[in-house]
Amino acid sequence: MSKKQIQDAVRVSMESYFKDLRGTEPDNLHEMLVGVVEKPLLEIVMRHAQGNQSKAAVWLGLNRNTLRKKLVHHKLV
Repeated sequence: MSKKQIQDAVRVSMESYFKDLRGTEPDNLHEMLVGVVEKPLLEIVMRHAQGNQSKAAVWLGLNRNTLRKKLVHHKLV
């Protein structure tokens, strides 16, 4: 899947989200979206990095300590 395909999937999902709101204004969209995307992203990256947090941190462009905090937050360690 290319970056464009991922972007398109997010666009479609967000359009559906707004449609489901039926005119109600959203709140904290950025936090909501990051929250729903971050956990599966971390799960998949950690699996492909075979649990190696240093490798996963490099792949994600994060400091290893930041990754560790995110993993703890999402109860993945």
